[in-house]
Amino acid sequence: MKAAILFPGQGSQFVGMGNDLVRQFRVAARLFEEGDETLGFALSDICFEGDKDILTETRNAQPAILLHSIAAWKILKEEAGIEVKITAGHSLGEYSALVAAGAVEAMDALRIVRKRGELMYNAGLSQPGTMAAIIGMERSDVRDLCDNSSRDNSIVVLANINCPGQIVISGNIDAVQRAMEMAKNQGAKKVIQLNVSGAFHSPLVSSAEDELVSYIKGFKIKDTGIDVICNADAGIVRNKEDIIDALSRQLTNPVLWSDSIDLLLKRWDGEIFEAGPGKVLTGLMKRIDRHRIVTRAGTAEEIKKIVASKADFV
Repeated sequence: MKAAILFPGQGSQFVGMGNDLVRQFRVAARLFEEGDETLGFALSDICFEGDKDILTETRNAQPAILLHSIAAWKILKEEAGIEVKITAGHSLGEYSALVAAGAVEAMDALRIVRKRGELMYNAGLSQPGTMAAIIGMERSDVRDLCDNSSRDNSIVVLANINCPGQIVISGNIDAVQRAMEMAKNQGAKKVIQLNVSGAFHSPLVSSAEDELVSYIKGFKIKDTGIDVICNADAGIVRNKEDIIDALSRQLTNPVLWSDSIDLLLKRWDGEIFEAGPGKVLTGLMKRIDRHRIVTRAGTAEEIKKIVASKADFV
């Protein structure tokens, strides 16, 4: 069976993540063991029973989510015979998607996202910033309020276009706060400052970009035979050069998730799964196209249901 696979990004982590997969599926146990060996510390302990604040640190959350996501995908592949036809991942999830597409090996991706998390964390220290979710406003209106809230060297930009009416902004703290106040005055349904360590997907993390790209080029990136939808421009990438280019622009460009899903739905009318922790992408799909169903595949119970009913997907 062929399917579209979606992979979640940062914020989906939770203490206990992946533990049930490891206990019930050998492929997941091997993957987490290999992950610990690759990173040189027990990431599995942080995932299964660690401190929430430690797990939430960008440098830990990113490899943890990637490892959980790849484990879920591998179980779908081995136990349910599901083959990826088209894939996309939200920010960090784009690396999981590239693993599923065969563009990069799992442990190489794990090393890359650990480095990515460290660089993003350090960028947040050197150039402090924040992010906020704006609910209930049009994209053009949020773009205008970002422009009007940016002054001198203090900027705020669009960071995540998650779905119609849900947009995340990112930038200097004072500029983001000005934009938040302006959004409230313009009738936004809800404005929420996010608990993040930096202004991700904005020019404020540009110091991490060049070093990350240089690091990525040290690994073997391959062409892929399936469509991978990239965040930076909501376009299809398949060859090595385009993949590296897409990743090089990802840190400072907005995540065009709503546009990416629009493209996926135009190209694919079959089954769709969300592989990894949480249910963020499943929820966003309901707001993008309520007629298209995403099947959750993040817990052992969810995956067992898919395996038991795999005949229905043939």
